[in-house]
This record gives sequence, structure tokens and C-alpha cells, in this order.
Amino acid sequence: MPTTVDASVSTEAMAITPTTVEEAKAQLDAHTREIVEWHFSNDTGCPFWLEWKGKADFDPIAEVKTFDDLVAKFSHAEDDWFRFEQPQRWIPQAYKGRPFSIFETGGTTGMPKQRIGWDDYKWDYEKFSETLSEDDFPRGEFWLMMGPTGPRRLRIAIEHLANHMGCSCYFVDLDPRWVKKLISTGQFDQAKAYMEHVVDQAMLIIENRKVSALFTTPKLLEALSEKISIPEAGIKGVFCGGTEMNPQYTRFLVEEVLEGETKLVPTYGNTLMGLAHSKPTLAEDKFSVTYYSPQPRAVTRVVNPKTDELVDYGEWGRVELTTLTKELFLPRFLERDEAKRCEPWSTYLWDGVAEVRPFEAQKKKIVEGVY
Repeated sequence: MPTTVDASVSTEAMAITPTTVEEAKAQLDAHTREIVEWHFSNDTGCPFWLEWKGKADFDPIAEVKTFDDLVAKFSHAEDDWFRFEQPQRWIPQAYKGRPFSIFETGGTTGMPKQRIGWDDYKWDYEKFSETLSEDDFPRGEFWLMMGPTGPRRLRIAIEHLANHMGCSCYFVDLDPRWVKKLISTGQFDQAKAYMEHVVDQAMLIIENRKVSALFTTPKLLEALSEKISIPEAGIKGVFCGGTEMNPQYTRFLVEEVLEGETKLVPTYGNTLMGLAHSKPTLAEDKFSVTYYSPQPRAVTRVVNPKTDELVDYGEWGRVELTTLTKELFLPRFLERDEAKRCEPWSTYLWDGVAEVRPFEAQKKKIVEGVY
């Protein structure tokens, strides 16, 4: 649940001025101090960060007073921390003895990354609900999720979001790890058959139950639209989460797949970030999707992968994530994504990321399976 400082998005627009941007930065700095003190204090910190502090050449509590200090003092977090550290190493003192959830990400080959958690996902998705129109996502109706369940945070997060909005949710499972293995070994016919299997299960629910909202991946949404008219099926709103939704494909989803009638809400997030909010001006922005992280609880920067410096607005770079909650502190984690850096907008008084795609997607072939 939220800490004492909350600079996250409100539902009312704010004027973008140097003053308002500086105020948001001051709130981020205050939140950064609070979270750093929490995770590096002997009374509240977790074993991993307390041990790390004992080996560091600086005192985080004394020397990190702003978010810029954090960027200057901490190097990039490492993937292997979440692969090979035991879950107990990440438990803050205040959470000791309280059972936790274990969420996974990745794992196509080798050990997946695992993150433990308690209430972060509830806060993230409750805040996200404030951005949704009840015309597109009516209260008290039924949702359907076509996506990865199993050990992933997404399954319980989507259900919590539905429940928070007075709704219940049906599920069709998806195993993206299996799809990626099929594609990487050239078994394209089997990958196609598996996608058809998932879509067929969704069709059964839609044909026999009243569903008004849908969460799925872009490719599964497209495959579903080949079987039915999504608006005519009674679906009013769609969350669509995937790695790459370029302007041309986003326009195709809006105008062809959803026939210009069902509302498309692009989403971007993961078990470490939470859920970024998309700028609701797709047509005005020529269908370029821009996301804003749930600052101050998560901060994204777009950096030059060679120099580690921020790129200019409108330029491409790698997405760097810092997580700042009482459940998890993770500094400067380099995501597997790249994006354009965007200026603050309306209620989002901090940088955004646009046209997110796999890192170096223009240079090498990326296997994304059903995403």
C-alpha cells in the first residue's frame, strides 16, 4: 500500500510548468530518502541489502538524499539476484513471519527470476483503475483474461483489478515459455496449434458467458478477432499487454481488430515495475503509445546503452527501471526493452517511454511468441 509520500497519477489534469515538474521531483526525492532509509536500516531492512551495505564503499542512508544521488551512487541491479538468492533474503524486517507470494518472470531457459511480494500489486492496480472509464469497463460485469497465469503476478493482479471494480474474471491460461521453445526450435506448426487452442478456449467462454472486458496480448487479440467481431460479442474495453506495439500495429488493432468501437488500453509493466499508465491520446499521437511509470514507486529512465547517460527527448535508448517500495528496493535495473524518451504530459509530471520494443530489436531477431 502507498507510503507517506505519493506523487502518483491523479485523475485530474495538472498544468505542466517548471514549477509542477520540480514539485514532482521533490516528491520523488523525499520518497527516495524514505525508501532507502527503510531498506538500509537495521530495524527495517532485508538481509540482502543489509549485507550489501556492509560491503559498500558508501552509506546509502547518509549519502542518498535525492533520486539523482541514487543514480550516481548505485550501479545496475543484476538479473542473477532474483535467480539465485533465496526468497527469505528479500524479506524486510517489518514483514518477517508474514507469508508472501512468489512471482516469476522469464525462465524460457534456465532459472526464472523470482520476486516475492505482499500488497504492492494491489496498490498498483487499484491506482490504475482510476484511469479507466466505466463506459468502457463497467462495474459489476465480467472480464476475461487470455494470458499467462501460473507463477506470474499478472493473474492475481488482473483478478484484483476486476474485483476492485466490482467485477469477476474468467481465465484462459497461456504458457509463453512453451511457445517460445516451439518457435526457437522451428516448430511453427505446433506454436500455431497452441495459439489456436488458447483462442478456442476463449471463444467457448465468450459464446457461453457475458464478457464485457478483456485482457490479452496483441497477437492473441488479433487471432480472436479472426473468429468473432469483438464489439459485437459485447466486449467494451480491452487491456492489451505486449512487448512491441508500434504505431502501425496499434492503429491496426484500434481500427481493424476492434473496429473503432471497443476501447483499447495499452499496458506496460512487469513484476518489478508494477503497471505503467498509457497516454490516452492514441489517434492524436498518430497511434504512438506512450507509457508513464507509477512514480514515485517505480521510475523509468531511457539511457544510452553505451554511455549510461539519459538520451535526449525523442531519442531511442534502453529502459532502466528503479523500484522504490517498502516491499522491494531495486536500483537501476536494465530492462530487456528499449524505447523513445518522452516529455512529461498532463497528470504525468515525469518522463515517459514510447513505442516500447525488445532491446536491439532492429539489430537481431527477437522471439516473442504470442506477445
